[in-house]
Amino acid sequence: MAKKKVNVAMIGAQFMGKAHSNAWRQVRAFFDLPVDPVMKVICGKFPEELEVADQWGWEETDLDWRRVVNRPDIDIVDVCTPNFLHPPIAIAAAKAGKHVVCEKPLANTLVEAKEMLAAVTRARVKHMCGFSYRFAPAVATIKKMMSRGELGRIFHFRAAYQQDWIVDPDFPMVWRLKKKHTGSGALGDIGAHITDLCQHLVGDISEVCATMQTFIKRRPISERDTGISGKAKEKRTAKTGTVDVDDAAIFLGRIKGADTLATFEATRFATGRRNCNSIEIYGSNGSVTWNQEDMNFFHYYSAADPGYAQGFRRVHATDPGHPYIEAWWPTGHILGYEHLFVHEARDFLSNLNKTAAPYSTFADAVSCQKVLAAVERSAKSKKWEKV
Repeated sequence: MAKKKVNVAMIGAQFMGKAHSNAWRQVRAFFDLPVDPVMKVICGKFPEELEVADQWGWEETDLDWRRVVNRPDIDIVDVCTPNFLHPPIAIAAAKAGKHVVCEKPLANTLVEAKEMLAAVTRARVKHMCGFSYRFAPAVATIKKMMSRGELGRIFHFRAAYQQDWIVDPDFPMVWRLKKKHTGSGALGDIGAHITDLCQHLVGDISEVCATMQTFIKRRPISERDTGISGKAKEKRTAKTGTVDVDDAAIFLGRIKGADTLATFEATRFATGRRNCNSIEIYGSNGSVTWNQEDMNFFHYYSAADPGYAQGFRRVHATDPGHPYIEAWWPTGHILGYEHLFVHEARDFLSNLNKTAAPYSTFADAVSCQKVLAAVERSAKSKKWEKV
């Protein structure tokens, strides 16, 4: 029996567009879905961006996102643009009755994020925010452990997301370094991920104390400054521009309703760290740690082990009992970064006709945005700020 087809439109054709395209293309080949996604149209800002459309698997191209989101044949709009475009596109898509997938952070400001949540709620459409690291089998396993209380009372959550792609002072201005386009720097770009992981795994953050730093305050301007991290190929000019977002953000947090202490570091100036996204959770009955650069494994310590055998064990999260693994390869045949987005697409498509949403929604993204806003306030006030 033929499955219902759902037509997908994707807005944005750079780094995230490539990752999401792969997900929409691969998901039906590996997972048994209630619907079949059709990669109908990809929309970009420049014609040359869209030359990859056929290679990525899209049937059509367009340069006008407003026209795309209002097409009657489109069911899902996937937003992979720079952050400042998330609100107008997502809100317009919701008003047009489309289900919406949007990259993180949801918006540049908390006000905008709340407006986006209100729009999808009013329209009664499905909505997902792309906190992709939730979808690593190891992280999903840790979530199960936390839900069952296996670590006991949680004392500490520690997270650090460290990159180094803009350490070079000659690296040019890109949209991720302009507040009007991105909202914040390392805080919103990668700090959002570890903030969401904390709230997803441990609990909501109630207050924060923060500091933020911009290490290189002026950078060369390119003829076209729309490049993405590590991929800028535009011709540079003699002009320079002011970097008005943070290069690094460090903050402390307290978990609501608990005495758990949390620490966070988000930086793009950790020399030698390419994409080190690590979390540590320490509880009375045990501990777990995970690092995205070794994403197929997590380390688990159980206080219940006999004294002669105590210590962290390295768990290979590729057995049939780990989430999502049943669709992929035999035990020990590892997954990669791209699979996280396939899992996102799987969860979204599998729940289009269900009330529950077992994935990160716009409500989760607003909760994250509240923390980011409190971090910025704290960095200015130099005081603890309520979320």
